[in-house]
Formats: sequence, structure tokens, C-alpha cells
Amino acid sequence: MSAPTTTRADQTAMTHREIMEALSGLLLVLFVAMASSTIVSTALPKIIGDLNGSQTQYTWVVTATLLTATASTPIWGKLSDLYSKKMLVQISIVVFVLGSLIAGFTQNTEQLIAARAFQGLGMGGVQALVQVAIAAMIPPRERGRYNGYLGGVMALATVGGPLLGGLIVDTDALGWRWCFFIGAPLAVIALVVLQKTLHLPVMRRDNVKIDYLGASLIAAGVSVILVWVSFVDSTFAWMSWETFAMVGGGLVLLALAVWVESRVSEPVVPLQIVRQRTTALAIIGSLAVGMAMFGGSVFLGQYFQIGRGYSPTQAGLLMIPMMIGILISSTIAGRMITKSGLIKPYIVAGTITLVVGFAGLSMLDHDTSLWYVGASMALVGIGVGMSMQNLVLAVQNTVSLKDIGAASSTIAFFRSLGGTIGVSVLGAVLARRVSESMTEQLAAAGASGGSSEGVSVLNLSSLPEAVQHMVRAAYGDATGHIFLISAAVAVIGVIAAIAMKPAKLRSTVDIGTPPVAVEKEPVLAK
Repeated sequence: MSAPTTTRADQTAMTHREIMEALSGLLLVLFVAMASSTIVSTALPKIIGDLNGSQTQYTWVVTATLLTATASTPIWGKLSDLYSKKMLVQISIVVFVLGSLIAGFTQNTEQLIAARAFQGLGMGGVQALVQVAIAAMIPPRERGRYNGYLGGVMALATVGGPLLGGLIVDTDALGWRWCFFIGAPLAVIALVVLQKTLHLPVMRRDNVKIDYLGASLIAAGVSVILVWVSFVDSTFAWMSWETFAMVGGGLVLLALAVWVESRVSEPVVPLQIVRQRTTALAIIGSLAVGMAMFGGSVFLGQYFQIGRGYSPTQAGLLMIPMMIGILISSTIAGRMITKSGLIKPYIVAGTITLVVGFAGLSMLDHDTSLWYVGASMALVGIGVGMSMQNLVLAVQNTVSLKDIGAASSTIAFFRSLGGTIGVSVLGAVLARRVSESMTEQLAAAGASGGSSEGVSVLNLSSLPEAVQHMVRAAYGDATGHIFLISAAVAVIGVIAAIAMKPAKLRSTVDIGTPPVAVEKEPVLAK
């Protein structure tokens, strides 16, 4: 195998102005992808209601995107170690926007799930490649301050997205389909800015093969288990041949994936990196944070609309405390990390705050004070802001530049996996508790059946007023239970953060390069 033709150590160091110019394109790309996704999160109850979908389909509209994003993330990361990072970012954003446009024209929930799955391929690329590009430009010690900008953009997209989604859904002249269409012009602007501002060295290696088999086995194994989670105890029993077939088949596929990854020359999830203490613990922490990120945005939006009766716009406004928490904590923590060079204390504090926030949300019902809900959401946001990006940074600090793509995408992979599993499991639990609650309430009211035949319970406007009240109570009371599960999972993230080895962030882009390369004026390449 031939050596890379270029490395970052061979390049002229970037000034702060050059970094900010390049970041403008990268952050705009990230904003487009995240905003396109969060716009949909607030509108989803209305979308699924109009398409007459079920709670399981509601969950799978989200899960399908996360699943394909999870499966594709390590492939994007590995490709970035071999080919142009800039070109790959551009390709991923185009794929994401195409998926969004296709989703806008769908006519039923099945088509929407398929379109969102395609959209997830681009999302996986954006998630991994923005982190990889930033790591190729900025040394870990300095990256803390720039992570503040990253957190700010993510918070803006997460705050602005639900608000914009709510406004679109509540505007008769537009309708929910524009939640998907609106990202296209922003993406075109992002691509133009990216073309002009992002200039990174290309590291090419000959005779390198991408491990598509390993990635396919991982995706298949996770998919089978998530399908089982969605249907067990409703379509078939826990102790049934379907359960044994799906769980057993999923575990066999994942075991084969590990076997393949241990033998190929270029694995998509490098086991030698995963086995390192910092990476392994960061993976565990990322699983917990992933559940926080995606579970919070998906089910809180539904709680406000279905459980409390607020409009999509109002639901977006009510989500602001969590987003403000992310913005403030990521910015302040990033600057303090750059100043001190220490990262573990902030990750530990963030994961503990996450547990406290979820514990607060576990007390929700359909009458909980909005002040209490907002305070708990703010704590969740602070926890996510202090831990999410810093878990990636902790791993990037331990690997050389040639492995930065694989390492970054591995963490993004497991974070997305945590979100995928979290949304699927929490959605399945929510659906079952809502079903049980509705059955009990209908029986108490002397009714023998549910809502009007053929009408989804999420389509509240088509239900009798008495049934609407039952649905709101069922969803409002069931939401607290799923956040109790989230709090329990987040405790594992705290344990992982405490077990991480304390380390100072290095002040060089690559391991072994002199600090002067980034802390002084640009040095001319020899």
C-alpha cells in the first residue's frame, strides 16, 4: 500500500481568518442538514395525522433516517481518509436535499419512510464529514473554542427548525410538504460557499478497498433488531419463534460484522481504535447522548402537540429552553476547554446534568406546569451541549490525522446508533402505553372500541371530542415514562465519563508535529 501523497503537516498552517472562512461553509452545510431535519420534527404529528399513519409509523419515519445515517456514517468517514473531504461533503448534502424533495412529494407513510431512509444517507455524510473537515484544520486544543460556533449553529438550527416547521404547518398557503422543500435553496447557497471557502489537502492511497460488506452486515443486524423492537408484544409475543428468529438473526449478523471488521485491511469501524480506552468509553457516552438528542426532539414535540394540545408553532416555541441550554453550554464549555486544555471535567458534568434533566422530564403528565417542563428541558440541553461535541474531541485527540476520519465517524456512528435505538425503543414503549391507556379509558367510559374506524388517533381533528381528551391524556401521561428510561440509560454515560482517562488536549493538528505550526504565524511549506 502506498503512502498518502499529502499530509496536513506538510501544509501551510491556516490563520484564524482562513479557518473562519472555511468554517462558514461547513457550518452552513451543517445548518441546512440539521434545520431540514428539525423542521420536520415539529411538523411530524401533523404529517402523520394527515397521512393517517400510526404511532409505529411515526417512530419509523424518524428511525429510517437515523438507521441509514448510522450505517453510512463509517463509510463516509473512511472515504474521507482516502479522497477529497470537500467533494464528499458536497455529495452528502446533495443526497440529503434530494431525499428531502422526494419526501415532499410522498402520498402515504410507507413512501415517506422510504424517502427519509434515502435522506439519511446524506445526513450520515454531513454528520461525519463536517467533524472530519474541522479536525483536519484545527488542533484539538484550539478546537474547543471553535466547537462553540459549532454548538451555536446546531442550537440555532434546532431552535429555528421547529419554529419554522410550526409556522409552515400552520400556514394554509404552504402546508407540511414545504417542510421538506424549503431546504433546497439553502443547500444551493451552502454548496456555493463551500466551493469558495473550503480548501483541504487530499490524502490519496492506492489499492484501498472500502469495507462495504462490514457496513452492510452492521446495518442489517441493527435493522432486524429494531424491527423486532417495533413489533414485539403487539404483533407477536416476547417468547415466540419470531422473537428468536429476529433477535438471533440480528446478533448473528452483528457477530459476522465484527468478524469481517477484524480481518479486512480497511474496516469501516477500525477495531484497533474502538479498543482504545478513551474511544471505547466515548462510544458508551455517545450512545447515551444520542438517545438524549433524538429522543428529546422527537417525543417532546409530540408531547406538546398531542399530549397538551398546542399548535406546531407553539410546540416549537416551547422547545426553546432546551436549545438555549445547548447553545450556552456548548459555547462556554468550548472556550473553557480551549483555555485549560482539559476536557474530562466538562464531559462528566454534562452527562450528570443530562441525567438530572431526564429525571425531571420523567415526572411529566398531561397537566405538568410548563415552567417545570422548561427547566427540565434546559438541563437536558445543557447536558447535551457540554458532552456531545466534546466526546468526539476526546477521541480525535488520541489519533493521528490519517485516522481522523475513521475515528470521528466511528463516534458519530455510535451516537446515531444510540439515537436510532433510543427512538425505536422509546417509540415502541410509548405506543404500547398509549394503547393500554386508551383501552382502559374506553372501557371505563363504556365504549367497546377506539376512535372512528380507519382514522389514526394522531389525526385529532377527525376524532370525537371525548376521544380527543382520552388521546391527550394517554400521550401526556405516557411521555414521562419513556424519559425515565432515558434517565436510566444516561446514568451509563456518567459512569463512562468518570472512567475516562484525564488527558490534556494537544496543540497540534497531527500527532508528532511541532506546536508552532498552529500557534504562530503561518509557516511556509518547505
